[in-house]
Amino acid sequence: MQTEFKLTRFSREVLARFFVNHSLEQLNKIPNGFKNNLIWNIGHVVVSQQVLVYKGSGVTPLISEELIARYARGSKPERDVTQAEADEIKSLMFSLVDKTEQDYNNGLFTTYNARMSEMGFSLQTVEDAIAFNNHHEGIHLGIMLQLKKFI
Repeated sequence: MQTEFKLTRFSREVLARFFVNHSLEQLNKIPNGFKNNLIWNIGHVVVSQQVLVYKGSGVTPLISEELIARYARGSKPERDVTQAEADEIKSLMFSLVDKTEQDYNNGLFTTYNARMSEMGFSLQTVEDAIAFNNHHEGIHLGIMLQLKKFI
């Protein structure tokens, strides 16, 4: 699993560059033809990791239900994100991966509520969820690269 966590961190490093290379206004911009923005996609991958791993294992996520609702699958940006909210998402990007790896290594995830992903991938174990999360983050990075062209 060390490789899976390494891949997640790499993905987060790539996503973190969006904070460096884009203003808050650019992060919040929803280009014509799109339903979300850069910051929503970053918030979504942060939330999705917690839902896939923690909720899927029957463990309370490390983030608030409010944050989960704001960026969960099926949600969309309802308003511009403030600088404080963007900073929170940025800080959670790495701290949650570190804590998840620690919790995994400490055996916190003893069960998993098996389910099928929306794409048809069978999630049977927490290891499946951690691996699938990397795939999911890659999809959203691709979306963000498309969004970036129109900002």
